[in-house]
Amino acid sequence: MSAIKKVKQLGFHWETQDPFLFCAYHKDDFPKGNKNLGPDPSLLKGRYIGQDFTIKDGWRMYHGQKVPGFPAHPHSGFETVTLVEKGFADHSDSLSAAGRFGNGDVQWMTAGKGVMHCEMFPLLNQDKENPFLLFQLWLNLPKKSKGVDPYFRMLWNEEIPVVEDNGTTLKIVAGNYKGTQAAAPTPNSWAADSANEVAVWTVKMEPGAEWNIPTASEGTNRTLFFYNGNEIETEGFTIPKEHSLDLYPTEKITIKNGNTPAEFLFLQGKPIGEPVVQQGPFVANSHQGIQEAIAQYQKDQFGGWPWDSYEHVHDAKRGRFAIHADGKEEIK
Repeated sequence: MSAIKKVKQLGFHWETQDPFLFCAYHKDDFPKGNKNLGPDPSLLKGRYIGQDFTIKDGWRMYHGQKVPGFPAHPHSGFETVTLVEKGFADHSDSLSAAGRFGNGDVQWMTAGKGVMHCEMFPLLNQDKENPFLLFQLWLNLPKKSKGVDPYFRMLWNEEIPVVEDNGTTLKIVAGNYKGTQAAAPTPNSWAADSANEVAVWTVKMEPGAEWNIPTASEGTNRTLFFYNGNEIETEGFTIPKEHSLDLYPTEKITIKNGNTPAEFLFLQGKPIGEPVVQQGPFVANSHQGIQEAIAQYQKDQFGGWPWDSYEHVHDAKRGRFAIHADGKEEIK
C-alpha cells in the first residue's frame, strides 16, 4: 500500500487537512526600505495599492498602503500560527498588545472569541534588500474553545528545538520528533493536548539526503509541502517542487532528495471532526455562530483600535519584542 493519499500542486493558499484550515505562503524579495519602513515610493508605480497580490519585481504590497502587509482586520474562532523565516512582522492588536518578530521566530495566536490585529512587514534595511519568507497557518479551535479570551505566545527562534537527522534539519515548532519536544503552544490550542499529535515542522534536506518520516496514529492527518528545491523521489514517483503530499499516518515513507537543497513544511494532527463554517476571518461551527461573531465585531471591533493607524508599524530602531495584553514585555 502506498503511503501517499494524494499529490496536489501548490497555489497561493495551500490546502490543508483538519485540524488546519489552510496555510498562507508569502515569499517576497522586497527592495531597500525607506525612512517610513516601506519601499521606495517610486517603486509603487504600476501597483494596485490596497489589493496588490500580483508579484511585480519579485514582491507585493498585499493590502498595505505604505508598508507591505495586512492592516487591521478581525479574527475569531481559530488560531494563527505565524512562522517568519526571513524578514520581520510587526503585530499590533485591539488588546493593546504588540510585537516585532522574525528571522525564525513564531507567533502563536489564539483569536478565540475575537481580536482585531494588523500584521505589517517593515523593510528595516535601508542599505540592502529585505528578503521575506512567511508561513501563516490557520489552526481550527474545537467548539469548547472558540469563545476563549484572545491570547498569543511567542516562540523565539533561539528557543525552538532543531534536530539534525542524517542530512535533514528539522525545526520543531509543534509536536515531538524522535524524543525532541517543541515548546508549549497557547493553553487552549488543539495542539496543547499531546494526544492530538499536532506537529508543525520546517524541514531542510541536503542534496542526496534521505529522510524517513516517523509514523503516527491511525486517523491522524498529515501533509508534506515541498515548496523549494528541484525534485524528490518517493514511493517510486518523482515529484517536482511546489507540490504537497497528503500521507497515510501508519505507513512508512522515505523522501529522497535530488541534487539541490530542498525545503518543506510538515503539518500533522488528529482531526477535530466538527462542522466548519467560515466567512472571511470568522470561523464557527454554524451559520448562527458566524452571525454572532460578525455582530459582536460590528458592535465593539473586538475591543476597539488603540493605535494611530490601521497599518501601524513600530519604531525602526526597535529590535524583536513582544508586549502582551497584560503588560508583560519580552525583549530579545
